Amino acid sequence: MNLHEKLAKNAWQPAEKSHIVPADSPDRESLALLVRACPAGLYRQKEDGSLQIDNTGCLECGTCRLLCDEQTLSRWRYPPAGCGIQLRFG
Repeated sequence: MNLHEKLAKNAWQPAEKSHIVPADSPDRESLALLVRACPAGLYRQKEDGSLQIDNTGCLECGTCRLLCDEQTLSRWRYPPAGCGIQLRFG
């Protein structure tokens, strides 16, 4: 079973607002670090250098939060109660 098959077993309830908000002008090196480090592959760097985040499927592991400061991610919080990931094993 590959990573995507394992992640597909989890359920994810989206919130109204994203719990991850990128900064207005992060540097490219920090963005490249986010793209490489996220275990769920939620970060993508667009052609124009901006950051695209697909928070649906976030594992809420905090990897991006630990690697970056406010210059890269202006906000990272857990989703509100009832939203976010529901881990399923098996």
